[in-house]
Amino acid sequence: MPVRIVKEAFLRDGTKRFPKAARYLDAWRKTVRAAGWQSLADVRNTYPATDAVKVVSGRQVLVFNVCGNDYRLIVAAHFNRQMIYTLRLMTHAEYSKDEWKKDL
Repeated sequence: MPVRIVKEAFLRDGTKRFPKAARYLDAWRKTVRAAGWQSLADVRNTYPATDAVKVVSGRQVLVFNVCGNDYRLIVAAHFNRQMIYTLRLMTHAEYSKDEWKKDL
């Protein structure tokens, strides 16, 4: 069963803000749709540098390195429903401030 990306338009908008990330995000979308991930281990088989991070709400999100370490894509993964919710796309510097964790 293919994975559904919720708020996919968010990614397209992100490429306007960060044109350098456009090619990566397009490839990421295609990969995710075809993935059928069931766990973080499955994600890491495809994207080994993916991190699971606990945010202020107590939930866990996944953090993907985009364009090496230039940007971060933060998503919520619901493996049981085969859904990925796009939450944030930011520079590494914005990510490092950890302010984003308070909103999720």
